[in-house]
Order: sequence, then structure tokens, then C-alpha cells
Amino acid sequence: MAQTHIKIIKTPLTEAVLTGLHAGDLVEFSGELIAARDMAHKRLVETLKKGEPLPFDLSGQIIYYTGPTPAPPGRVIGSIGPTTSGRMDRYTPALLEAGLKGMIGKGQRNPKVKEAIVRQGAVYFAAIGGAAAYMSSCVKSAEVIAYEDLGPEAIRRLTVEHLPLIVINDTDGNDWYEKVKPDTGSLV
Repeated sequence: MAQTHIKIIKTPLTEAVLTGLHAGDLVEFSGELIAARDMAHKRLVETLKKGEPLPFDLSGQIIYYTGPTPAPPGRVIGSIGPTTSGRMDRYTPALLEAGLKGMIGKGQRNPKVKEAIVRQGAVYFAAIGGAAAYMSSCVKSAEVIAYEDLGPEAIRRLTVEHLPLIVINDTDGNDWYEKVKPDTGSLV
């Protein structure tokens, strides 16, 4: 049986780390990331359009498209399943231009986002769908850092350990989903 190699990464994402990641790579991420969904993305882009500073530095950071559920007793956070990434596509190029280097979600990205990923030297990762409770066990701390009025969609800084991901879109323009036959799920 072939042994699977898992790449270990952390933030901030550097050019060397990003160019070393390729579509289809399995990744284990430890470090800080930002959790944000639709409404938070809209506000961030509106802030950029006004020429105002963002409430946190995006340079070298990863945004996880998730809106955590409330933390049960004794836990840091509730379930943190990935949100469909296409919902953030209209905001993503502007955030990449502002320094964002990684995104985590589920599903394919549109052509404009894929072009922006290559242009800005970023990476798009997929999280494990259907494993939100497991994913939450990787979160070691969580704090709201912006837009608290959005409740579950407030922006949070999460510190995670051993978060499993797969590289979907890499800095060279490769797309893992395009390498998989949609009818069978087998590799081309």
C-alpha cells in the first residue's frame, strides 16, 4: 500500500509555502486563521472600497468560510463545517489583492477567482464536508475580532491544530476538481 504524504503548514503563508503546494496535496494546518462568511465578506469589501483599513491584517492569512455553531459546554466552539465557496466569489478577488493568501471552503471557484488566485499567488483549500464536529475538535481557541453584530457570522480568529485540508486550486492555476471525472469520482 502506498504511503500518503501530508504537508504540514502554518500561517502566515509565505511564497515558499504557497508555491510548494499543488492541487491534490493533502495538508495538515496548524496556526491562526480567520473564520468569515457572506455578510462579513461584504463588509470587508465595502471597507476596502471606501479606502478604510480593515479591522485586522489579511497579509499571509487564510479565511475559512464557516459560521460556527455555539460552543457546547466544555468546548471552545461548536461545529465548523465549510460553507459553499462560490458564495464568496464576488468578494474574493478584492480580498486577495488586500493580502489574503488562502481560503478554505467547499466546492468549485469561478474563473475570475481562479485567475485572481494565480495572479496573487494564493491557494484554495477544501475542508472535509460532513465532518463539522470533527473539524471543531481541531480548534484550540476562538475569539470574535470584528462585526460582533453579525452573531454566528461575526469574524473570528481561530487557533487550530492539525486541521485536515486538500489543495484544490494552486498558484500555478491547477484545479483538483478538473482532474476528477464528475460522473465517477475517479481520477482522469
